[in-house]
Formats: sequence, structure tokens, C-alpha cells
Amino acid sequence: MATRLPGAPALEREQLLDFLYQMLLIRRFEERSAEQYGRQKIGGFLHLYIGQEAVAVGAVAALSPEDYIVSHYREHGHALARGCDPKRVMAELFGREGGVSRGKGGSMHLFDKERHFLGGYAIVAGHLPIAVGLGLSGQYLGQDRIAVAFFGDGAVNEGAFHESLNLAAVWKVPVLFICENNQYAMGTEISRVSAETEVYKRALAYNLHAEQVDGMDVVAVYEATKRLAERARSGEGPMFLEAMTYRFRGHSMADPELYRSKEETQRWLGRDPIARLKDRLENADLLREEEYTDLDRRAREAVDEAVRWADASPPPPPEALWTDVYVGRGPVRGRDHA
Repeated sequence: MATRLPGAPALEREQLLDFLYQMLLIRRFEERSAEQYGRQKIGGFLHLYIGQEAVAVGAVAALSPEDYIVSHYREHGHALARGCDPKRVMAELFGREGGVSRGKGGSMHLFDKERHFLGGYAIVAGHLPIAVGLGLSGQYLGQDRIAVAFFGDGAVNEGAFHESLNLAAVWKVPVLFICENNQYAMGTEISRVSAETEVYKRALAYNLHAEQVDGMDVVAVYEATKRLAERARSGEGPMFLEAMTYRFRGHSMADPELYRSKEETQRWLGRDPIARLKDRLENADLLREEEYTDLDRRAREAVDEAVRWADASPPPPPEALWTDVYVGRGPVRGRDHA
């Protein structure tokens, strides 16, 4: 059996199989999350990452474990690709004490300090200044780390987007901005709100090196991210990557998807990142069908265990209302507040 993929000689077979497993894990995790939402085990909002798996898996694999990552509210895939425990991620979706944010954050606010995964953020573009600050801190302390910010195309018309790119460029902050352009900001197609639909060109106005990549190709995302991350790390300043991708489900579980045609969705389904990598590996004699079946089985079993573990985890106790919050100097419980 071959050991290298034609066109990507730097990637070993085992790493490519790991890419495939991680994308399968994210896909099965999101499918079960939708199921659990329907069973009312998950409350609030739920934004699925199905279809965009290649961006999270390819990009995160190209980073150092010490690099900071911040993301938007469709961040389950990024957290899992970073190595967050699926059981604890599912428990967070369930609002349970065993969750990565102790059941207080839910789907949109995953956080894992140990892995430098510093949050999903519900305010559109609100985390981009945070990414610049994280990159600045590493620069100031002389650390060999960069900050990476994932965001959607819906963020690029926000003032925080432009302010963050400009300040990062002025100070040459080591931050990599990764735009996951899935074509729609909620239910609005990008051409309806942006005169320039190729988002990476906006970064050029702030003198950032910017590129566009096929976000349905995990290998292409990996290679582009690795190249730009190394440039940011070496002192060349902030970098920008636009990954062209597509979400196969609605904006959230409450979305009836009345704004896009079935024909359009079918075209993108034909570019499924999991199927594309599977076919590419099989054609290169790097994957047998039984190996793929085993990878999928492992992913399903991991998600089954995550659901069982999350369901068994207790909800936060009432006193958790008073922990991990900012308060004044005075007493807080059962007495007058300062």
C-alpha cells in the first residue's frame, strides 16, 4: 500500500487517515446533536457545522498546540479538531456540569483553557479584537505562538472586522484570520450585502497577505494554513485566509432554509469534504473500504459514548450561579450587595 498522497508529499498516510477520522467524528457528532436537540436534550440555539469539516480539521492540524484559537458560535468542529473531549463537548450542549464550560456556556460558548481554545463567541465579529489581543500578548512576551480567529462571511461587514485587521497590520501582530465563507450570513446570500464577494480581497486594503482556498478540500486547507501560520510566526505580521465552503444544514436548527434552492445545495453536496478525501485516498491506494468502515464505526462509537456520558452528567448545582462570575466587593448571597 502507498504511503504518500500524490500532490501532497509532505503528508503521511496516517495523518491523512486521521484527517478522515476527525471529519467523520465531527459529522457524526453534529448529526447526533441534531437528534438530541429534537429530543429536547439540548436547549437554546444549535448551529451545526455539517459540510464545513475540512476547514476545522485542516486548519487546526496545521497549528502548534501552543497557538491560541478563538471561534464563532458554529464552533463544535473547531473544538473537536483541537482535541477537546467529545464527552465534555456534548455535556456542554446538554447544559451539564461535566461540560467544557461546566454547563454554563452551551453550544455557542465552548472553552478549553488547557488546549488554548479560548471560546466560541455569539457576538458576530466580537472575538476578532480578542484574537488581536491574544496575538499581541504572545508578541509582547516573546512567545513562539500565534492567534487564530475563525469567523464567517457575515462578520466582514462589522466594524470590529475592519478595526481588527487594521490594528493587527499596524502593529504586525502574529494573528491568522480564517474566514469560513459558507456563502450565507444567516439567510442572506453574500452578494446581496457585499459589493465584493471575494472576502480575501478586503484584507488587501489593510496590507495583509491574503489568499483564498477550497474549503471543501482538507489537504488544501492544511497546506494553506500551515504556510500562512509559519509566515505570521516568523514576524511577517497578520495573515488572512478565505476558505470557500458550505453548510449542508440551515443556519440553526430553527432555520427552514427558504432562501436557497435544493439544486444549489445538491451541487455542494457533490463536493462533500469527507467523500472527496475518501475517494482521493482510495484512488491513491491509501485506503481500503474496510478501513473507512472502521474509522466511521470508531467515530459513531465515540459519539454514542459522548451522549451517554452527557446524559448521565448532573446539571450545575444552584450554587454554581455564584461561581466563576465577576462581583463587587460586598457579600453576594443572602445579604445586601455592595
